[in-house]
Amino acid sequence: MNSIQKFFWFCSGISEPMLKKCPTDASKYVGIGATIFFTGIFAFISSSYAIYTVFQSVTIAVCFGIIWGLMIFNLDRYIVGSMKKKDTFWKDFRMAIPRIVLAILLALVISKPLELKIFEPEIKEQLILMEQKLYKDQEQTVKDRFAEKIKSTQAEINNLQQQINQQEAKRDTLMIIAQQEADGTGGSGRRNLGPIYKIKKRDADTASSDLDSIIAYNEPLIIQKQKELSATDSLIAAEITGFGRGRYDGLAARMEALQQLIDKSSPIKWANWFIILLFIAIETAPIFVKLISDRSPYDNLLMLHEHHFELFRLEQTTKLNYQTNERTKAMVEKSEGVSLGNVNEVVQ
Repeated sequence: MNSIQKFFWFCSGISEPMLKKCPTDASKYVGIGATIFFTGIFAFISSSYAIYTVFQSVTIAVCFGIIWGLMIFNLDRYIVGSMKKKDTFWKDFRMAIPRIVLAILLALVISKPLELKIFEPEIKEQLILMEQKLYKDQEQTVKDRFAEKIKSTQAEINNLQQQINQQEAKRDTLMIIAQQEADGTGGSGRRNLGPIYKIKKRDADTASSDLDSIIAYNEPLIIQKQKELSATDSLIAAEITGFGRGRYDGLAARMEALQQLIDKSSPIKWANWFIILLFIAIETAPIFVKLISDRSPYDNLLMLHEHHFELFRLEQTTKLNYQTNERTKAMVEKSEGVSLGNVNEVVQ
């Protein structure tokens, strides 16, 4: 138990020999040290998980997590250890504001990867939706790039086919008119194969010949354009197939998924805030413990020690200043004596 107590004293950033003179403060700094230690543990877990999602390597994640955890531990230890009780709460609070701001920033950094782990099942489902949307957007981008070309080619095919259809309709109409003239159901109203029928039959034959010419010219063009459409479709399919379908679950993607879940779901939003506030409370707890606590014997002893050191510094500084002034005065007197001797020699 004694070794654990000493370890937590070390974590709190205090002077162990000085604290031993103030046994009533021992448990207080054990609690502060334990809070700082477990904050470092949380930082290790958080950063290890964040790095693992990027590199998928346990070794890299653990090594980086240890470095990050030690850095956060040492920073928290310095933040708390550098705080000293002054005369009033508000004076202490003004001195602690930069430390509180830094502690809040550290809490936000530490809490984010753990939030991702806590909401991992919901995030995985959201990542699937995001991945589907991403691939759909990629496919649509490719299709949009070829859309104008496909539209233009299809319009040319429709125009060529329309020419054939129009000529077919014209031929069929002229053939019906000639037939009606022949059987007396139209035209002159008399059944005969006379000159009028022959003229109409000739017009129908001409339209049929023109149709054959149009078909002979347009159909190869239509086939060519259809091949171009098929080639474009194949190119689109090849580009879509060429898209990488890797794992869409990196750190940035998970953070984006969490943000979307927060925006869509009030329970997740409040749960996220509770987690953030919890880590802020943990990170700032040692600072506020020192703020709200009365000045303890350890604080008084530390202040007395620093006061003695400051007096010693002033004493040494005064002594050095006096010695320097004396040496300067002696050098000036010596210089004046030499100058006076030279003047006497000149007079003689």
